[in-house]
Amino acid sequence: MTELADQTVDFAHYLTVEQGLAKNSVTSYTQELHNFAAYLTEQQVMSFLQVDRLNVMNYLSALTTSGKSRNSVIHAVSALRKFYRYLVQTHQLTVNPMANIAAPKHAEHLPAVLTVAEVDRLLAAPDTSTKYGLRDRAILEVMYATGLRVSELVHLKLADLHLEMGLIQTLGKGDKERIIPIGDVATDWINRYLAHSRAVLLKQRTSPYLFLNAHGGGLSRQAIWQKIKHYVALADIQKDVTPHTLRHSFATHILENGADLRVVQELLGHADITTTQIYTHISKKRLVSVYDQYHPRA
Repeated sequence: MTELADQTVDFAHYLTVEQGLAKNSVTSYTQELHNFAAYLTEQQVMSFLQVDRLNVMNYLSALTTSGKSRNSVIHAVSALRKFYRYLVQTHQLTVNPMANIAAPKHAEHLPAVLTVAEVDRLLAAPDTSTKYGLRDRAILEVMYATGLRVSELVHLKLADLHLEMGLIQTLGKGDKERIIPIGDVATDWINRYLAHSRAVLLKQRTSPYLFLNAHGGGLSRQAIWQKIKHYVALADIQKDVTPHTLRHSFATHILENGADLRVVQELLGHADITTTQIYTHISKKRLVSVYDQYHPRA
């Protein structure tokens, strides 16, 4: 067994016994070391202890050149950092070659956002002549009108409605209560649902929840997800739409129409405004798209 292999086995033992990591995590870290060892062997470096910063930089460059994703490179950096920290802690090294190696940033994945026209098609998809379709139209209208998380929607109670004032209240993350305006259109669909559908679904039972399933109980998050997928297909929307997409669309559309970022933060229930700022990136991206599409000299 080579010195590189010996050092990898020792590290795996350390992760398992000293760190108490799960088997999958140990396997993941040691696989990264095997990959690095293979590279070092090609470079005629026969020990991890001989590695310097240039070796590491060249290796990461080779990963990128070979087509590895940014997340793969990030994982390799994480594994090597952990390994060389171990070598320093166990006094096998005094200088850590990973000390000044910065991992690439995770790729920013902007959430999917529907256009206003796509939202209109989605909201119009349920058959409101049926009790379920009327309920589902009210659900979609409320989600788009308020930006509620799906977990907040399924826990929405009759007592949370203050429709005469155009408001609803909800408990968000960390049991933080917030009051959210709800427009006339969504209010109208809630009232239609209350008048013509909810009592039928309730079947002479009682329930505090606003939106009910076929058995008169509260809806699950999974049920909402399935319904949205169904209506997205009916509306022929060619995007990966989830319940959170309506929340993203709500935030993006009101920002595009001039809302202040702090107001959007309050409406969404974000503890930190940096979480809300992702919607400014979306708006700028859409702004460029609109410009490219409509400006005669774009």
